[in-house]
Amino acid sequence: MKTDLNTEIESLKTNLIKMASIVDEQVERVIYALETGEVNHCKGVRARDLEVDAYDNLIQTQCENLLTLFQPLDANLRFILSTLIINNQLERCGDIAINVAQRLKKAEAHNELILEARIYEMGQNARKMLKQSIDSFIYQDSDLAMLVIQSDDKVDQLNKETFKFLVKKMETDVKLIEPCAHLLILTRNLERLADHATNIAENLLFFVDGKIISHRKKLENPPKEPDNPKS
Repeated sequence: MKTDLNTEIESLKTNLIKMASIVDEQVERVIYALETGEVNHCKGVRARDLEVDAYDNLIQTQCENLLTLFQPLDANLRFILSTLIINNQLERCGDIAINVAQRLKKAEAHNELILEARIYEMGQNARKMLKQSIDSFIYQDSDLAMLVIQSDDKVDQLNKETFKFLVKKMETDVKLIEPCAHLLILTRNLERLADHATNIAENLLFFVDGKIISHRKKLENPPKEPDNPKS
């Protein structure tokens, strides 16, 4: 049965939204566990990742077929290219949820440390960014996408503060070295979650407005090399 481009585009969008919904649930579960210390709430996160991987393969195949069969132009082409990248970002977010759950289990007895280090606050912000980035795609909302991009600085700052806090704890109490090491890896994953949310928002702006803003801050303000680098 012959189908048209618009029908296939809608099917692609539907599958991406379904995938995003599963990833959002995975992340919601681990952030709830992060807040409450109820590690059992992470149960099912790994199992649902099989569904995410299946959607990842399906969406990649759909995009390839659309590019080959219809050779789309303008907005349709931007949508397909954006979907390919967003699909990849969502799949990585699902992996991050698993990583956070694993580290959380290893630091299960130190929930007070998680709260004191503001790790939950960091996770809450990263999760909010992911949810907003997904909504910006669903509703093609450029303003919401910009809000996500602007929110990344707050997560980066929390990450720096949490790193310093955990290192100091490790220096002052050798018993905390192992749990703090797991929490350092956990916070790195939360920071990456915020980065992936930012990438999703950036690709929504590419689709809607045709703007490429990835790496903008770095390109506009490149880091300076030291005058006398050490050999």
